[in-house]
Amino acid sequence: MNSRIVSASPDETRAFGERLGRKLGQGSVVALRGALGAGKTCLVKGIAKSLGITEEITSPTYTIICEYTGSISLYHIDAYRLSGMDDFTALGGEDYLYGSGVSVIEWGERIEKCLPDTTIFVDIEIQESCARLITVSDGTV
Repeated sequence: MNSRIVSASPDETRAFGERLGRKLGQGSVVALRGALGAGKTCLVKGIAKSLGITEEITSPTYTIICEYTGSISLYHIDAYRLSGMDDFTALGGEDYLYGSGVSVIEWGERIEKCLPDTTIFVDIEIQESCARLITVSDGTV
């Protein structure tokens, strides 16, 4: 799964998240990378919708990990405040990565060495036009 799209709005980013979410299954791990305000949480909202989750999705910056129940559990992880892999491991984060739900990690580059080889990486870049360039690559490449 390698692709590139341009999203011109938050609605398009959520819609892309829904399409991506339909391709995910138990044990899938998605690492999101991008600047503050790039649209990472917006994309997670789309993934959550595709999993049948109706709860409000918010950034877990202060809680670090939020768990949502849908057709498959969603583990929404924000590594922004973690100082590295030791913090992630101390929180029991690897239990989520190798669990039965879908794990989506914002700021995935902060814990990249903990991620499974099959991790799907999603890079979101803010363009001059304020559109978002979204690049998806999987760990099998």
